[in-house]
Amino acid sequence: MAIAADASIPTSPLFAPLRVGTLTVRNRLAVAPMTRISAAPDGQPTRRMGKYYAAFADGGFGLVISEGIYTDKAYAQGYQFQPGLSDDAQRDAWRPIVEGVHERGGRMIAQLMHAGALAQANPHRADTRGPSAVRPKGVQMAFYRGSGEYRLPTPMSEAEIAAAVDGFAQAATRAREAGFDGVELHGANGYLLDQFLSEGVNLREDRYGGDLQRRLRLTVETVEAVREAVGPDFPLGVRVSQAKVNDFVHKWSGGVEQAAAIFGTLGKLPIDYLHTTEFEAWQPAFGDGLSLAALAKRHAQVPVFANGSLHLREEAAALLARGDADLVALGRGALTHSDWPRRCLQGQPVEAFDRGLIDPLADLDNAERRRERLRTEQRQSAR
Repeated sequence: MAIAADASIPTSPLFAPLRVGTLTVRNRLAVAPMTRISAAPDGQPTRRMGKYYAAFADGGFGLVISEGIYTDKAYAQGYQFQPGLSDDAQRDAWRPIVEGVHERGGRMIAQLMHAGALAQANPHRADTRGPSAVRPKGVQMAFYRGSGEYRLPTPMSEAEIAAAVDGFAQAATRAREAGFDGVELHGANGYLLDQFLSEGVNLREDRYGGDLQRRLRLTVETVEAVREAVGPDFPLGVRVSQAKVNDFVHKWSGGVEQAAAIFGTLGKLPIDYLHTTEFEAWQPAFGDGLSLAALAKRHAQVPVFANGSLHLREEAAALLARGDADLVALGRGALTHSDWPRRCLQGQPVEAFDRGLIDPLADLDNAERRRERLRTEQRQSAR
């Protein structure tokens, strides 16, 4: 079903340039990180992935944030056919992909991810690691080739924590060498950095567990290590959420006060932006009041990217016009229309998201089959 654009809604907030650290982006529209499980078995991104990412830049997005890229060959990988930045061959395979985005006027940030206890498939290890021996809620995601319960993780030793931090730093260095315009640390959605932050998941009694500041320690140490590795002039961001991929309704128990403490701590780190994600980014984070993006803006005092059901230009433009965020990151909207920015400028309608693009698998093959099937149906109905 097509959703018509409201011509009375100004689009100008979406198309002003944005400065993030040393990076200038041509507009306020980004492609959000989306797991596509379409890399080679050895974690090298493919030529097909290059075409996928280039299409977004060609369609007018100023910034493309990669899917979560695993950082080491120990416990970081979360999914079969997930791309990595854990060795030089993977780094070199990313170069033409980044160049393709640049050639079309876009900029590209690598999202660095350690799955921790949510790992569904890792050819490097048969078991998983997390902050504590707590089995993750729910079941593995079928559209990422998972099935059954998550495995019970082994609590990470301090040596393993240090190795994970070093993995982020080395992957960030490779990202810079590959030509990426910055890196984003995946501290959201229930993955490793978020696991350490989360009550009920982190039951540690050492310096990485207990009160909020101790649960934030791993994120702090990771930011500091990455900044030291890439230098002061390479854009660095952190993604933050309340909800998890295995617990969509999770909320921070301390409400607004806890959000203020989290964002206040992150804002003091050497980062260039925060990237918040909620199901509907404009909604109050805690019943009423400010959205998570607006709370981040207020307490971190750094540029904020907002993600969450912002595929209608009215919602996206209004969020920026209110000053609740500085950039809008689209996931489902970008999957539906790789030329969403161009459609927005021209006042063209947008289609509602078709879940068939990621079901039964969220890979590029399934999406292409789905689009071809729809094209065939449209041709037949037009006869």
